[in-house]
Amino acid sequence: MKYGIGLGSNLGNRLQNLHHALQATGKLHQGEIPLLSSPVYLTQAVDCKEGTPPFYNMAIELECDLAAPVLLARLREIELDLGRPTLRQRNASRRIDLDILYAGDLVMDSENLTLPHPRFHRRRFVLQPLADIRPELILPGQKRDVATLLAELGSDEAPLRQISTPLLPAPPEPVC
Repeated sequence: MKYGIGLGSNLGNRLQNLHHALQATGKLHQGEIPLLSSPVYLTQAVDCKEGTPPFYNMAIELECDLAAPVLLARLREIELDLGRPTLRQRNASRRIDLDILYAGDLVMDSENLTLPHPRFHRRRFVLQPLADIRPELILPGQKRDVATLLAELGSDEAPLRQISTPLLPAPPEPVC
């Protein structure tokens, strides 16, 4: 299944945090086509308390056979490994944040996971990186593709500033 993952960081060395998260999530990729990765954008904090540092955000698409709840558990393990505390206030600053944006055509609404992500279509910091890698993608519950959703977005968010070309995971180690 193809999964869209949003990555964000607003504490510490944000670019390095994203790079480490990409290396870890890249190990989950099982597709024959290389993992897709957007550029990294500097974005204002959305729905966070005043004075929250800006984020670096990006999106990737990976392919793997894990069920969505299992992938979510793996992403939470990566967050913990990279220094995100288990107990935190909602929308608090964080070294790393990994969100499943979509899982193919799967629609899911459970206590821990809603797919597609319920607010992806209202957030520039999600739509812009996603439009970079999958502009033609139409997710369940939407009538327009990601590029159109971005073009039509009415948002208070400031324009995003690209700060890095796409980050790529390290190539797999050769098997001898």
